[in-house]
Amino acid sequence: MGDQKRPLQPGETAPAFTLAAANFDGMVSFADLRGRPFLIGFFRGLHCPFCRRQVEQLSGIQPALRAAGVETVAVINTPAERARLYFRHRPTPVTLLCDPDCLTHRAYGVPHGEFLPDGSREQPEWPYRATMAQFQAARINPTGELPEPLHPMEANSVLNAKDGFELDEADHAIFAKHATQLVGHFLVDANGTIAWARIEALGGPNSLCIFPTAAEIIAAAGELGR
Repeated sequence: MGDQKRPLQPGETAPAFTLAAANFDGMVSFADLRGRPFLIGFFRGLHCPFCRRQVEQLSGIQPALRAAGVETVAVINTPAERARLYFRHRPTPVTLLCDPDCLTHRAYGVPHGEFLPDGSREQPEWPYRATMAQFQAARINPTGELPEPLHPMEANSVLNAKDGFELDEADHAIFAKHATQLVGHFLVDANGTIAWARIEALGGPNSLCIFPTAAEIIAAAGELGR
């Protein structure tokens, strides 16, 4: 894990990308967005109920961001065919892009965790390296929907059941490969430079699934160009 790129910071150049869209046909590239500011969020796959909720939040604030001249993009760690099926019934004004391999997540330095083997003498370095005990002790209730804070995996199961969301084969495959992927939000200015960044759970596993609020995102967008 020591070779993981650290999250991009304000002042750094945003990497280029080209990804398949989920809510319309075709591809979207960094070049298509360059020249105007945009918010881009990098999420886990559809198996993550908290990520689905955050995409809904972005949908809600998209008009305010667009009024401020900021486009809204969400990159989800899901194959395009699966994402298109899901969002066909849940339309959103957000530009939804698919990255089943998390290549853009990596390019922007959004961390993905690994668990140290039992008995390892290597020191944990959250969020890149963690002990299983460290993760098992985590309890979360970031949206307040749960009756009490639960382990992240249990919280996912409870909310997926509440939503009536059943993982299909593609979701299970993504979960098996990328379950420890974290979430990152970045504001990119019209020149292609990172202006603002927020990474999930840098403070520890108890802050998993806590994402920027609508007010925080809108305030950050309002600072662009000042």
